[in-house]
Amino acid sequence: MTDSIRELTILQPDDWHIHLRDGKALGTTVPHAADSFNRVICMPNLVPPVKTVDDARAYRERIMTHLQNSDISAERIAAFDPRMTLYLTDNTTPQDIEMAAKSGIVQAVKLYPAGATTNSADGVTDISACVDVFEALEKYDLPLLLHGEVTQDHVDIFDREKRFLDEVLAQIIIKFPTLKIVVEHITTSDAADFVLAQGNHIAATITPQHLMFNRNHLLVGGIKPHFYCLPILKRESHQKVLLDVATSGNPKFFLGTDSAPHATDKKEATCGCAGCYSASIALPLYATAFDSVGKIDKLEGFASRFGAQFYGLPVNQSTITLVNTPMQVPNAYPYFDGTSLTPLLAGETLPWSIKD
Repeated sequence: MTDSIRELTILQPDDWHIHLRDGKALGTTVPHAADSFNRVICMPNLVPPVKTVDDARAYRERIMTHLQNSDISAERIAAFDPRMTLYLTDNTTPQDIEMAAKSGIVQAVKLYPAGATTNSADGVTDISACVDVFEALEKYDLPLLLHGEVTQDHVDIFDREKRFLDEVLAQIIIKFPTLKIVVEHITTSDAADFVLAQGNHIAATITPQHLMFNRNHLLVGGIKPHFYCLPILKRESHQKVLLDVATSGNPKFFLGTDSAPHATDKKEATCGCAGCYSASIALPLYATAFDSVGKIDKLEGFASRFGAQFYGLPVNQSTITLVNTPMQVPNAYPYFDGTSLTPLLAGETLPWSIKD
């Protein structure tokens, strides 16, 4: 632990990968996100997915309506800027990309290999058929966000990220050498090394769960459904490398929570959903992870600067203060239709908290 730093004021952070869901879920997820973050990149894997600029604009309006109807402060409402993504499908056209780039609200396009994670059935089935779309992304300087896993049934779930890097992403980079790419929620030393070996147009986001936990936390002593996410937690050796690169001050790595809400009864089920809900406690989680290796002073770059710089956006001017004062994570939050939402580390104590 870093004994010398008991209070840390940083520029207001952004979350470059978040799931807010839709409908009544927004009443819980949007205020939680807006409490800590100014800009958030909203994932498009809704039902139905966000495939067009019109879809994106309508989704953003629904988000803002729920925010304005919440009890969050006027200051936070004014600062909150949800940035949209389009869901890349086999039917996405270069014209869709052009419209997205000119929309002012679409920040990127998201590629889910079909079947890779929650609500990804409409994802891309043949990467080689996306040539025209990738060319348009290059032309309009619109980043491609990747869920970096292959999905063939015979590939071990712990190997799917590395196989994607070797068999898919390497080929995309060769064919489209100036395409800006974010490898989202990286989980392995292989992914960290891959991103480090590329130019500055290739970056990665890292979640709090992949910095703090490994597959032992998920599996030892019984399966822990609230640690189950995709890509799945890996070995401790991979976790340590992710901590190394996240706290290194290298601008290729920045904050993306991948906060993914599922009602508690859906998580704690015979076929539990993949995803960790962290939006409400994300900054204390990241502070705890960084402080665990004595690098709390590196948090501002990772959380507040590097993502904005990669996307060509100004850094935020407002600030938020973290204090080395323990907080207890709530056991659950009220969700919708009488359900509850269980956060990561529910009921446990974190050493860092946000100053009121």
